[in-house]
Amino acid sequence: QVQLVESGGGLVQPGGSLRLSCAASGFTLSRFPMSWVRQAPGKGREWVSGINIGGGRTSYADSVKGRFTISRDNAKNTLYLQMNSLKPEDTAVYYCAKGDPVDYWGQGTQVTVSS
Repeated sequence: QVQLVESGGGLVQPGGSLRLSCAASGFTLSRFPMSWVRQAPGKGREWVSGINIGGGRTSYADSVKGRFTISRDNAKNTLYLQMNSLKPEDTAVYYCAKGDPVDYWGQGTQVTVSS
């Protein structure tokens, strides 16, 4: 049974950092492309970042490029999103997603950037 469990969200001041984690079970994370997607209040889902099967290629939305870093730990079967220089417009529920096209979603973790 495939499960994706995000954690690491919270309230942070502008300019701060957070690291999101997505613990995967029921499949081998390294064998699938993975991504992070967010949904801000009142808006649709927005793709944030992706990592390919080998992990050698990563991609980012222009809005987060240079501030966010996607990575994974194959031994822990966990996907990460390091978020630096956070802005109020980064406030959203962040989801990790398996596959391309996506076939499984996590439950999401709330990130709030506010002073």
